[in-house]
Amino acid sequence: MALLELNDVVAGYGPTTVLHGVSLSVDEGGIVALLGANGAGKTTTLRAISSTVRRTGRVVFDGHDISSHAPENVARLGIAHVPEGRGTLGQLTVWENLQMGAYIRRGGVAKADYDRVCEYFAWIPERRRQVAATLSGGEQQMLAIARALMMRPRMLLLDEPSLGLAPLIVQEIFKIVRAINEQDKVTVLVVEQNASIALQASAHAYVLEVGRVVVSGTSVELQKDEAVRRSYLGY
Repeated sequence: MALLELNDVVAGYGPTTVLHGVSLSVDEGGIVALLGANGAGKTTTLRAISSTVRRTGRVVFDGHDISSHAPENVARLGIAHVPEGRGTLGQLTVWENLQMGAYIRRGGVAKADYDRVCEYFAWIPERRRQVAATLSGGEQQMLAIARALMMRPRMLLLDEPSLGLAPLIVQEIFKIVRAINEQDKVTVLVVEQNASIALQASAHAYVLEVGRVVVSGTSVELQKDEAVRRSYLGY
C-alpha cells in the first residue's frame, strides 16, 4: 500500500516553475530513491511534499489529501524532512538539536527516543554538550537524521545525505538509514546524486529530468538499464 502519493504536482519559486506534473508513489515501509542531475527538481519534489514551496496538484499521505496543509501540520502527521546541507542548528549543542527534533510532540523528549537514537549513533552520548557547528560534516549529517528521528516519524525525506562526505562516511550513513527502515519501519524517500549507492539501498527509484519523471522502476531494473547506467552511474 502506498503511504505517499504525488499526483500531477506542479511546483516552483516565484514565476519559475520547476516541477511539471510529477507523479510518484512510495509504499509504506519501503525505501525509494529519487535520482537526477542538478536542477532536475529533486529537492523541489521534497519541498512540495513538506509544503515549503508553491505547488498545485495532489499530495496524499496515508490516504489523506495534505495538499493544503501548512509545513508544521505536515510534520505533525509524521513526515520528517532532512534538508540538503544538513540543516543542523550550529550554535546549539547536540542535545539541544535533538530536543528541537521533538518540539512538535506533546510531552517533549522521551528517554526511550533518546536511547533509540543513541543505538544508531553511538557517539552522541559523549558529545551531547558539544556545539553542533564544531562537529565534522559526517557527524552533522548524522545529527540531522537523529534530530528527525526524535519526531517518531512514519516517513523520512532525505535530501542529498552524501553531499560533501567521504565515501566511507556515506556508506555508514546509508547503512544506518537501512537499519532505521528495517528496525523502526520508517518509510524513506531519498534524493541522491550518488545514484549507485541510492539504488543499492532502495527497492524502487524514479529519475527526474527538467521537472518530469522520465524513468521509474525497481532499483534492480534501473541498475540494469543501459541509459540509466550511462547517464547516472557512469558505466
